[in-house]
Amino acid sequence: MFKTKFLIFSILFISLLVITSAIKNKTRVIEKKISILHKEILIKKKDINETQLDFYYLTSPVEIERKLSIIGFNNYHPIKHSNIFFNISDFTQIQNKISNLKDINEKKF
Repeated sequence: MFKTKFLIFSILFISLLVITSAIKNKTRVIEKKISILHKEILIKKKDINETQLDFYYLTSPVEIERKLSIIGFNNYHPIKHSNIFFNISDFTQIQNKISNLKDINEKKF
């Protein structure tokens, strides 16, 4: 009787120890992945902020006037409406068409 209780208790205790250590290892791995993703997010946010700053600087009226005075008003040509994309799907469709045409031309040679 005593041996069976002791055996059941020891098996239960050992199994709980193993389960606990497995759970701790999994949570440690998840925490490492979360910290890596958090660092990547911070890098992306910094990149976005720098890109926005560049955009605001380059599109400021003073900067545009300065660039126009350098290249001259006669050499300035606005972008054609066909080169402006209102969303990324239009751009990717045209890029896919262009890349497919390049692949077809490369295969002919």
